[in-house]
Amino acid sequence: MNSKKLLRKDKPKSVRDGNGTSKAEVLNVSPHGFWLFAAGREYFLGFDEFPWFQEASVRQIFNVEFSHGEHLYWPELDVDLDLNRVEHPENFPLLAR
Repeated sequence: MNSKKLLRKDKPKSVRDGNGTSKAEVLNVSPHGFWLFAAGREYFLGFDEFPWFQEASVRQIFNVEFSHGEHLYWPELDVDLDLNRVEHPENFPLLAR
């Protein structure tokens, strides 16, 4: 049996195909914000700290893309955040609404 084949088979399909992509997933939406799972952690994005989402539809909030292990993008809302901003919103005061 070819040992190279066994090694490739043991890896996840995304890694074997060269698509080492991670996912971000919105877990729940409430009147106060929403829970997001990304990079192996769960985050709460409150509408007070992230007002761009307050008037968004549930469909728009759930449509999130995750790239480079740290960047989140909501294409329908044109909102681009990195995980540092999500984890520590207090370090990034809003300048405009």
